[in-house]
Amino acid sequence: MKLLLAIVNNDDANYVNTGLSKSGFMVTKIASTGGFLMSGNTTFLTGVQDDEVDKVLEIISHFSKKRTVPIPADPVYNPASISTIPAKVTVGGATVFVLNIERFEHI
Repeated sequence: MKLLLAIVNNDDANYVNTGLSKSGFMVTKIASTGGFLMSGNTTFLTGVQDDEVDKVLEIISHFSKKRTVPIPADPVYNPASISTIPAKVTVGGATVFVLNIERFEHI
């Protein structure tokens, strides 16, 4: 058995949640915040059998899209920046951790 922790951009979270639920996977959603842009994320937790990991990853990948967004040229983001032209950074996609589970009990 595996525990998957998937950190997904809030823009994609509802699609990921719906995709996983429609495929029969039970998920727990936790609101989280990214450290770099301080933007909202959703962290999904789901326990699955070993042979279901690829299906979950496929669903998350299908609904988690990368996008480019401007960030302000602000010393908070880049202390060396003296420009007032906003920079662009890629956000979105998903970060997924797959952990081995020794024991699982539903109480």
